[in-house]
Amino acid sequence: MTSTDRRPDSITELSPSPVVELRQYTLHPGKRDVLIDLFDREFIESQEELGMTVIGQFRDVDDADRFVWLRGFHDMASRAQGLAAFYCGPVWKEHRAVANSTMIDSDNVLLLRPARLGSGFPRSAEPRPPRDSTGNGTGLVLATIYALDAPPDCDVVDDFSRRLTASLVDAGGALQALFVTEPSPNNYPTLPVREHENVFAWFAGFPDAAAGLRWSPDVALEKTWADDPGLTGSPQRMRIIPTVRSGLTGASPGCVAS
Repeated sequence: MTSTDRRPDSITELSPSPVVELRQYTLHPGKRDVLIDLFDREFIESQEELGMTVIGQFRDVDDADRFVWLRGFHDMASRAQGLAAFYCGPVWKEHRAVANSTMIDSDNVLLLRPARLGSGFPRSAEPRPPRDSTGNGTGLVLATIYALDAPPDCDVVDDFSRRLTASLVDAGGALQALFVTEPSPNNYPTLPVREHENVFAWFAGFPDAAAGLRWSPDVALEKTWADDPGLTGSPQRMRIIPTVRSGLTGASPGCVAS
């Protein structure tokens, strides 16, 4: 049985964002803070007023020219509506020239859904700092993406998440979310996504960034994906620092582990 065989309708009830975009931007050298300052000031509330959720935005520790962010939607239909309203709306039209001038590539986008019941990002309960705030948020977020030859089996996901949770807790972290590919066609083709891929992705948070930088999954845990299903490439790992106005931080609560 694959994860798509038992996708419960109540996922929508438990997660504010059953559909999630993971967006990785390659920027011109020295332009990341320009984009982050603009994004945190102009692009959070303006998107959320249209029904989308800006889950989090981040600086990549290991790549000074990478900006990572997560955007959530209630469903695919509202995704198409929200994106059309934003990118044809006044805020994007006013600021798009500056935003686009920072970017080399913005097409590295995965469309995801929770891997199982309760494994999406919970709604942030913390108020955001004022729009003119700058700097970093709390802690460190880790993300790992496995490219697979087939959607992962539910039992494999459950066993992996239990063992990953235990390892993270021992190191002072928490498992925050588990995702698989959302198989629906891209219904806003103006913004490309990586279609026809099978991925499994997890996110973890460390309130203490130094502890997060020291931690890595052990070899036995990583071998989970060697055969069931098989890896089609090396995992992508990201160590990302939340911006000051990110809704997701290293201290954000974790998802259901079992």
